[in-house]
Formats: sequence, structure tokens, C-alpha cells
Amino acid sequence: MIQADLFGASPPIPGLASSDELVSPQEERDLVARIDATDLTPFQFHGWTGKRLTTSFGWHYDFDRGGMAQTEPMPGWLLPIRDRAAAFAGLPADALAQALLIRYDPGAGIGWHRDRPVFGHVVGLSLGAPATMRFRKRRSGGFDRVAVPLPPRGAYLLSGEARHDWEHSIAPMEVARHSITFRSLASPR
Repeated sequence: MIQADLFGASPPIPGLASSDELVSPQEERDLVARIDATDLTPFQFHGWTGKRLTTSFGWHYDFDRGGMAQTEPMPGWLLPIRDRAAAFAGLPADALAQALLIRYDPGAGIGWHRDRPVFGHVVGLSLGAPATMRFRKRRSGGFDRVAVPLPPRGAYLLSGEARHDWEHSIAPMEVARHSITFRSLASPR
């Protein structure tokens, strides 16, 4: 496994870190097959049905009700990946309390958003096809913008400014792509 920072000396946004290969090609194939074998359902957001298919473990955020609920624990096959993602992020493994599995079929993306405030750190693993994560931050007269490549098998960490001050999105793609997003729970303020 290669652990390299895609950004060199400093990331384009404080609080953003990346690794170009968190899992091997064989692990990637196995993870894609495992994700496809789970009970994926269309993403629901305030009565709107998204094109991406998802399932959550540990915790589930219900956008229609506006709250969190515990769900099935992470399956055993996901725990070694969670542990590796936590090590990459510099967190204890059990801090990553939620896993979101996603399949983006052709034409699916994810619009501009910040992860819900109930979550703390966000660690993502990109599988299948390369993608570009777009970031934007409102400023007087417009937005500051940054585009970050997400290579297959690569991981990213959103914390600090990247997590709380910037929105992110992924444009709809022409090919299928999968991802696993691990999140910690936010500390009470």
C-alpha cells in the first residue's frame, strides 16, 4: 500500500488531507462487490429521491426527520478498512462511528453540501473510477473554489476549515463509482 500525500507540502485547504492509495486493487474489487451485495436504497433528502444508492452502518442520519438514529453495526468485513481509515486520519478506530456506503451509477453525483453538524471528522475512500471533489467557500462577490482529484483507492480527510467552512460536491459522472465515507460524531459544544 502506498501512503502518499497528493498535495505535497501543504493542502489547498487547511484541514484537507489525502492518500493516493488506502487499499490495494484486489481490496478495491472486493469492497465494490461487498457494497453491491448490501441492501442499497436510493438516497432520500426532504422528500426528494437521489440517483445514488446508499446504506449506513453504526448511525443513520434521517434527512426527512432531521435526526440521527442508531442502525446495524459495521459488518466485520468493513472494520479493517475503518481501522486503516482511522489510522490515516490520526484517530482511534472506534472514533469512526458511522459508515456510509454509496454506489453512484452513471449520471449520479452529489450536490453542494457540508456534512451534518452531528458529525465530526469525515474520511472518504473512493473506489472504481477517478472523480473530482469540488470545494467552494463563499466570499464577498462570489466563491473561492478548489478542485481535488479522487483517485481510485485513494482516501481524503475533511477536518477543521475544510470540514466546517467549505462546501463540497462531485459532479455527475458517466461511469459507475463507489465510495465509503466514515464519520466521527461531533463533540458536544
